[in-house]
Amino acid sequence: MKNNDSRRNFIKKASLAGLGVSITFPSVLSAQSMPFRQNNKRIGIIGLDTSHSTNIMQQLNGAHPFAAANGYTIAAAYPYGSRDIQSSYERIPSYIEEAKKHNVEIVDSIDALLQKTDFILLETNDGKPRVEQAMQVIKAGKTMFIDKPIAANFKDVVAIYKAAEKYKVPLFSSSTLRYTKQIAQLASGEKIGRITGADTYSPAPLQDKHVDLCWYGIHGVEPLYTLLGTGCTTVTRTYTAGTDLVTGIWADGRIGSFRGIRTGADDYGGTAFGEKGIAPVGTFQGYEGLLEKIIEFFNTGIPPVPPKETLEIYAFMQAADISKQRGGVPVKMKEVLNIYQR
Repeated sequence: MKNNDSRRNFIKKASLAGLGVSITFPSVLSAQSMPFRQNNKRIGIIGLDTSHSTNIMQQLNGAHPFAAANGYTIAAAYPYGSRDIQSSYERIPSYIEEAKKHNVEIVDSIDALLQKTDFILLETNDGKPRVEQAMQVIKAGKTMFIDKPIAANFKDVVAIYKAAEKYKVPLFSSSTLRYTKQIAQLASGEKIGRITGADTYSPAPLQDKHVDLCWYGIHGVEPLYTLLGTGCTTVTRTYTAGTDLVTGIWADGRIGSFRGIRTGADDYGGTAFGEKGIAPVGTFQGYEGLLEKIIEFFNTGIPPVPPKETLEIYAFMQAADISKQRGGVPVKMKEVLNIYQR
């Protein structure tokens, strides 16, 4: 495909429906403004403090590359990364050694990484430094995939997306749970017709200084939105030390719920309710589905998930935190904008 043609329909407009956020991207971008180059497929990783990074290295740089790799490889990595979450930073030394085994160059700064790569995977397993890290990538004009969590709170997520708009940089984020085969069949209407409601669940451990569900609950909230789409108006959260139950009411009257598990057995899954039947959502199936979408995104610059949907997912999780702080009362999604986007 031609460089210009592959980017002309990048994305025309992304607005957080019903919430008042409007992020507009130009429909046509000049070749000079775009970081994409058809023959350069060097990917850089920020953050060797998560197993996602090493899994992707294995898929792209291993002896038997991922079938949809399309010539993309991990060229370099900047290891950091969380510096204050022990479960993250203690992994870095061993993951550096694993990166070297996959012929990935280790660099000492994000600036050095940007000089050696064409596309970026922001993998840091900590939402707190995400804004600072993402801004360096965006200002350099590099197309970027941001793994979960995009940032520690909704305000920072919006800041990242607004910067991407300003610098005309394609941006994509998603949990891998969006791309299970079962969810794809359900969301398309192929299996049980139009989805009339959904209940999802996932592990939901908490992490200090993060919106509670951003840290791990995102893996259950993302499938909920994959099934129901945007348009949630009210969020209510019931919280105990071991469990969360978050209920959303959509503008068309549909109800979706997320159960976050912190005690006992845990897993990923749920139930979808449709016009023609009821079906299980399905569980974790690996990273291949998401990685295929990332490679497609790097090829085209078109995010597979519209920014408005990703933004609403993080607004939903922020609203759940507000509901918890108020003892479990319903919170209007519009209020999230009034508080966090002044």
